[in-house]
Amino acid sequence: MPFEFYFFLSSAFILGAVIGSFLNVCIYRIPAGKSIVSPPSACPHCGHRIRWFQNIPILSYLFLGGKCASCYTRISLRYPAIEALTGLLFVLVLYYFSFSAATLVYWVFLAALVTITFIDLDHQIIPDVISLPGIVVGFICSFFIPWLSWSDSVLGIVVGGGTLLAIAWIYEKVAKREGMGGGDIKLLGMLGAFLGWKAVLPVIFIASLMGSLIGVPLMLLQKGDTKLAIPFGPFLAFAATVYLFWGRDLVFWYLSLLGN
Repeated sequence: MPFEFYFFLSSAFILGAVIGSFLNVCIYRIPAGKSIVSPPSACPHCGHRIRWFQNIPILSYLFLGGKCASCYTRISLRYPAIEALTGLLFVLVLYYFSFSAATLVYWVFLAALVTITFIDLDHQIIPDVISLPGIVVGFICSFFIPWLSWSDSVLGIVVGGGTLLAIAWIYEKVAKREGMGGGDIKLLGMLGAFLGWKAVLPVIFIASLMGSLIGVPLMLLQKGDTKLAIPFGPFLAFAATVYLFWGRDLVFWYLSLLGN
């Protein structure tokens, strides 16, 4: 691999980390109904306005020892972790899709998934302000991705949202309680818009598998509480990310097992 490509991968990580810093703002402010543009970032404990050199992704956290420069309150490790995660995802996208329109599309897509994941973990909601515009953006972007036709995107929206809606309806009828929120349904519609209808079932399968592997032990720790609320959005986001990078390989592997 030429040196220039390593340079571009490093640049992608830096760009992703910067975007991740902005995503931290979105994750904190969107559920509170606050503007993501103003006011500038400040310490949530003492209100100290964060200067530009105190807001360098990852590095500022290390230089400040993980504490506010004013009140010395400890800063959550999650902030640099989200910056590093977004940077890593940007690198993977560039590595797999090189210099193409798809790279820009999937950078936007994964940034939205990171934001949705942590908002859902914190508040158990998936904001419509992300998922609904995401459906429209995913459809528009299908015109710029050679392997995703606009019809595949439309079918992805219908199949994605419709499948999860049907599952939610059946669960509610059987269990006599709501088991899946409307946010998950809209999110899967958005995933279908970006990935196409063929991704819907693998994404649901991977998300359900991961949800079971994590949810069952959590229920056991909660003394068998079957009503334990576990957000499904992060599992859908994880499954969509796995499918984006390795979906075709996983499908071919699975079909080869059936062939044997």
